[in-house]
This record gives sequence, C-alpha cells and structure tokens, in this order.
Amino acid sequence: MPQQSVLITGCSDDGIGYGLALTFQQRGYLVFATTRDAKKMSKLQDLPNVTLLALDVTEPSQIAAAAKVVSNQTGGTLDYLINNAGRNHFMPILDEDLNATRAIFETNVWGPVAVTQAFAPLLIKAKGNIVFITSISGYVNVPWMGSYAASKRSIEIIAETLRLELGPFNVGVLSIVTGAVKTQGQTYFGDFKLPSDSLYHSIEDTIAARAQGNDGTTRMNLMTYCDQVVTKITKGATGKFWCGDSAGAVKFGSSYLPTSIMDRGLVKGTGLDKM
Repeated sequence: MPQQSVLITGCSDDGIGYGLALTFQQRGYLVFATTRDAKKMSKLQDLPNVTLLALDVTEPSQIAAAAKVVSNQTGGTLDYLINNAGRNHFMPILDEDLNATRAIFETNVWGPVAVTQAFAPLLIKAKGNIVFITSISGYVNVPWMGSYAASKRSIEIIAETLRLELGPFNVGVLSIVTGAVKTQGQTYFGDFKLPSDSLYHSIEDTIAARAQGNDGTTRMNLMTYCDQVVTKITKGATGKFWCGDSAGAVKFGSSYLPTSIMDRGLVKGTGLDKM
C-alpha cells in the first residue's frame, strides 16, 4: 500500500500537535506538520518523512499554499487532517476585550473550517478522515474560561454536522474531546492581568494562578495521550473520543449529574467561592 499521509495544524514543540506528529511519524506515516512559525517546530526538524510548513489557519493564502504542497507530494490525496491549532484564553466575561475574543473564534472556529474546506478535495479523493481537537471545557461552566469554552464547543458542533454532511463522500469526522494534558499551554499566561476596573481584582492572583496551570489539576502525559488518540484515529473512529485527565468524569457529570452539583464543584478554588 502507498504510504498514508497526515497534516496536523498547531505543531509547536511540546504541544499536542507536536506529540501527534511525532507519533504518526514513528508509525510510518508521511507527516505534514504546521504552525504559524516553522522555527517553533525544532523538535520535528530533520525527522524522516516529516515536512514542516508555516501555516496560520487564519490566513487564506497560507492555507492554499499548504494544500498545494501536500497535493504535489501525495498525488492529490490526504488520508488524515487533524485540526489542532488553537488559542487558549482566560478572562472574566465582563472583562473581555471583544476584539480579542473575536480573534479567539477566528483561530479556534473559523480557521479549522477554512483549513477543512481547502483540504476537502484531497480527503474525499482518499476517502480519508478529519479530526478536530476539542475540549471538555465545552461541556462545563468553568469560570474565567467562558469564551474559550464557547469556541471549542462551537467547532465541535460544526464537526458533528460535518460528519453527517461528508457521509456520502466516505470521509469520516472525529472530535477528540480533550481533558487535561501536560503541554506548554500552561506557560502562556505569566503576565496575566485583569483590567483596572475589573470587579474581580480581589481574586486576581487566584485567576492568574489557574491560567498558569496552578489549579491542582492532574494532567495526562502528552505522549500517552497522543498514543491513544492516534490509535483511535487510525482505526477509523468517528463521532467523539474522550481522552485526557478528567475527560471521563466530565463526560459522566455533564450527562448525568444535576447542574447544581456540577456548579459547586466548578466554582471551588476559582476565587468565586471566596467572594
């Protein structure tokens, strides 16, 4: 059989995209690893069967250029597209800069849609599979993460709709509902600040600590997560696969527990329980 191919967005070192790219590479796939700045994929550089591409999912010209490269190298097919690129975000809803939140949705929702549209002809030709990395945050009301959670649940709803719409073309769609995983994502908020007029200044340190990953949450080892996810993807799974620490608990709680019980647990330790 010809070598199968996969394109993954958001592959900066030590993130989920990086781990997925490395796992696919180790399993013998032709890997197209992308991120906005190719220099941030240093750990994937020079690996056999890995092509690094600069790709900002909000830039149509870069998406088109990446699709052309992949088509030229594979003969016009792509077996797997993994929409992983995304931006994390913490801020009380009343303190949101709406331009900033619009940018979050551009990256987390409309970017993956644009990438999927561009690569659809290659995936249809291959009878391939599209994967969206979503989040358990879309199933729970976690204070300070409302805008981010809304973006991740939005792309999951789009993915589930796409799963039906692509059925006649034999293209599978899978959402990876991701729990806590140990990545560099917990290091992005070292300078977290609330607006000067925020109602939540008395608990700013608590909010900042949670943004920085100091929330007492256990996190699954990155490569353990990636091994489970790649196995599920390559078996042709569709629908949803819950993976990562707390994923099972959130799946159960959001399905069966009263909202009041979930709310009490989610507010604990956020600072709201002290106000």
